[in-house]
Amino acid sequence: MLNRVSPLVLSVLLVVAAAGRSPHADELEQLIKSGQISAKISENILEDANLDVPELVTKYRYPMEIHHVTTSDGYILGMHRIPHGRDQNNDPNVDRPIVFVMHGLLSSSADFVLMGPGCGLAYILAEAGYDVWLGNARGNYYSRAHVRLRPDAIFNTEFWEFSWDEIGNLDLPAMIDYTLEQTGKQRLHYIGHSQGTTAFFVMGSLRPDYNQKITSMHALAPVAYLANSESLLLRTIAAFSNPLDALARLIGFGEFLPNNQIMSWAGQAICMDEVVFQPLCSNILFLIGGWNEEQHNATMFPVKLGHTPAGASVRQLAHYGQSIDNKGFHRFDHGLLKNRRVYGTYRAPRYDLSRLTAPVFLHYSPADPLTDVRDVDTLFSELGRPVGKFRVPLETFSHLDFMWAIDAKTLVYDRVINLLKSMDTHGLNGLEGLKESD
Repeated sequence: MLNRVSPLVLSVLLVVAAAGRSPHADELEQLIKSGQISAKISENILEDANLDVPELVTKYRYPMEIHHVTTSDGYILGMHRIPHGRDQNNDPNVDRPIVFVMHGLLSSSADFVLMGPGCGLAYILAEAGYDVWLGNARGNYYSRAHVRLRPDAIFNTEFWEFSWDEIGNLDLPAMIDYTLEQTGKQRLHYIGHSQGTTAFFVMGSLRPDYNQKITSMHALAPVAYLANSESLLLRTIAAFSNPLDALARLIGFGEFLPNNQIMSWAGQAICMDEVVFQPLCSNILFLIGGWNEEQHNATMFPVKLGHTPAGASVRQLAHYGQSIDNKGFHRFDHGLLKNRRVYGTYRAPRYDLSRLTAPVFLHYSPADPLTDVRDVDTLFSELGRPVGKFRVPLETFSHLDFMWAIDAKTLVYDRVINLLKSMDTHGLNGLEGLKESD
């Protein structure tokens, strides 16, 4: 193990013109040749399904940089940067405030660009005048590397023995420090979705010194307390969370839903427009992330499944399952003896959210099956510096809509950007008339 965070180790900066072929490009070519893909499907949809993040961003003529940072325990994390806009705020010599954006469970930085310019959050932020940095948690497609451990090792799950506790305690600090060092800034804005919010709450609790590095934090579909979550997936896992983690280690299976050929094939062959199975694909997505057919762009299914799921550890799911089971917000429960060894107590400690003193804004929806309004209220009441709590003005808006909804810009992103700009200009003083939208 490394003894400290070393963000300069294996750091790489590449201004990308083209990043090489997607790992699924060969499979796509075979599907086209076999005739399984309808000629009526847009070539752009198929192309975007097989381009990685650097290729996607470059394709749409935005500036793109690739960075890598190594955590104190040896995970090599990929980061993507869009330093300025394409159509507006496109002078590369202008000094810009930073927005760091963090993805959710089973996701990656791709979620904020795959919907394309004008829709993807990363592009919208860049056009609004921000220097946009996209993080990737350990174990996903862009952070599937370690200085010593191998993610594909047979009968050895050591690489995958982490939850979102390590993502918040180790990954976020490493990426934030690296971003600030590269830009010469002292503070940045943070936007997280789902697990990207959980990891931030972990960081604020375990690493309170990082509060000083955050201008504002915007939690899209905030996840901390899950006592009232209606997620069928997480509630099922909750009943077996500890045995699930132990079994995964026993049989040498530590990764959950990696980005693989099966999912890409599903997106390209059975979830496209005019394919009879597309409604089934939509229903499966709604079952996991909430039902909102009105805001669901089914045409983009091949692109979504080309990038998602991006991989995660079984333990990340198990940790959420524990949160439902114990109805609290605790560190990962290893069992009595290991808890004593790791934490110094027999029970997994609670995260102390009062230590999180950075300004926090919560953006939520009552139709979100993962984030119940009662749990959002509990979270808001325990934060050290809660500033605003905003309900999305559409009753059917759901969990995945914060990334992919047709009207996400007008329903969520415009408000977030207004809050960012107000904080940049006036700080908290500019929010004196702020009204929560409950």
